[in-house]
Amino acid sequence: MKFFRHGPAGSEKPGVLDSQGTMRDLSGHIADIDAALLTRGPDLGLGTLDLQSLPEVAAGTRIGPCVGGIGKFVCIGLNYSDHAAETGQEVPPEPVVFMKATTAICGPDDNIEKPRGSTKLDWEVELGLVIGKRAKYVSEAEAMDHLFGYCVINDVSERQFQNERHGTWDKGKGCDTFGPIGPWLVTRDEVADPCQLHMWLEVNGKRFQNGSTATMVYKPAFLISYVSQFMTLLPGDVISTGTPPGVGLGQKPPVFLHVGDRIELGIEGLGTQRQIVVGAA
Repeated sequence: MKFFRHGPAGSEKPGVLDSQGTMRDLSGHIADIDAALLTRGPDLGLGTLDLQSLPEVAAGTRIGPCVGGIGKFVCIGLNYSDHAAETGQEVPPEPVVFMKATTAICGPDDNIEKPRGSTKLDWEVELGLVIGKRAKYVSEAEAMDHLFGYCVINDVSERQFQNERHGTWDKGKGCDTFGPIGPWLVTRDEVADPCQLHMWLEVNGKRFQNGSTATMVYKPAFLISYVSQFMTLLPGDVISTGTPPGVGLGQKPPVFLHVGDRIELGIEGLGTQRQIVVGAA
């Protein structure tokens, strides 16, 4: 199934795509798509509900982050061999783990704010993992049983903040609007192999990223298990798994985002995001 959330920021309602791809409203049956609902299983407890009997969501309605009330936004760095190479770095012997602030989370088509003082604003299309069941010290073999589904994430990054302002990466990763998530939350049964998905990103109509999850070094099951050794993963937590080559920093010369730029990105079977860069308020 493909779930989503729609409506004004902070007041989103749950929705689902029917078999024809029509957006349907679920608010008459569930309150939201959040941690409490994810524990009900891949159908969110809806059972045999006739999706085509549900009200349609009007075209042009804002789509919000596909999960509400995210507790942890965990990210993996340098997880694609070809992306590590373009940045002049080696794939680390263990995954690089960092966190995005939950205030970075926004809808897939919301504007991206260029922070005050930003000079090197960049993009990263990434596969997101949404946890559906509590995971603590889980093995790689059992890790996927703790996964609810997948989504598209743009790991927006400010490279000067990240690499030149000292300390951890978090300063360049967690600014407001740096975490567009969605549009769809796709249940894991709909994705035959998460390591064989085409992924792409364009800026102003030019394709910069044109890769595949096939070049991911540390795979989803390993990542869930690995992260669960350091922190308990809870339903609704999100892991962003890294990006293929083609980021702005890797261009020769580097290319960075400016106010007015338009970004479009997507992953096979998981939907498309569209954003415009605006100045921070």
